[in-house]
Amino acid sequence: MTLQTFFLYVAAVFVLTVTPGPAVLMCITNGIHYGTRRALAGALGSLTAVCAIMAVSAAGLGAILATSEKVFLILKWSGVAYLAYIGARTFFSRDSGFDVAGDEQHAASAAPRQRSVLSLYVQGLLVGGSNPKALLFFTAFFPQFLNPDAPQLPQFLVLGLTFICFELFWLTFYAHFASRVAPWLRTPGRARMFNRLAGATFLGASALLAGVRR
Repeated sequence: MTLQTFFLYVAAVFVLTVTPGPAVLMCITNGIHYGTRRALAGALGSLTAVCAIMAVSAAGLGAILATSEKVFLILKWSGVAYLAYIGARTFFSRDSGFDVAGDEQHAASAAPRQRSVLSLYVQGLLVGGSNPKALLFFTAFFPQFLNPDAPQLPQFLVLGLTFICFELFWLTFYAHFASRVAPWLRTPGRARMFNRLAGATFLGASALLAGVRR
């Protein structure tokens, strides 16, 4: 893999990771409700799922997914169901305000709503792994940047770590930005508006995933 090829890969990964998707939306929602630190638990869960998908692709199992209609459909509809669940729960949420952990003025009211770090991590794990298209992406995308005449594992590690660093940076950025604008969202009615928008986006992602074909 030449330096020119690597820079081309970096440019592609930048575009892919900066573009908002279900994982970004999850971090924004958690950043508003629970603050940056707790939102990072969800981000790490999503990254764990990405690492697992990359490992599966490296093992050559991505080819199985690409050729097996049954396995693909099981993964796809599992992802559809989970994204739809998050979307419906967020859309119909009755919360009328946001309280960010660490805000002294709202600490008392925020405490009962706090979710455990493990719960947020599992949520991120499920969101990150809910799209089988990611497995196909890593299977089809990585080989284009690998030099077949050089050892594959070192190249794969470089590409994988590069993707993870970009993904972690942007998920953290979105979570922190969301926690900063949370006070503005505390104005009556804005939290409900955000929940409707976020829920509709998750439902839209679920619908798009339902239309994905091998």
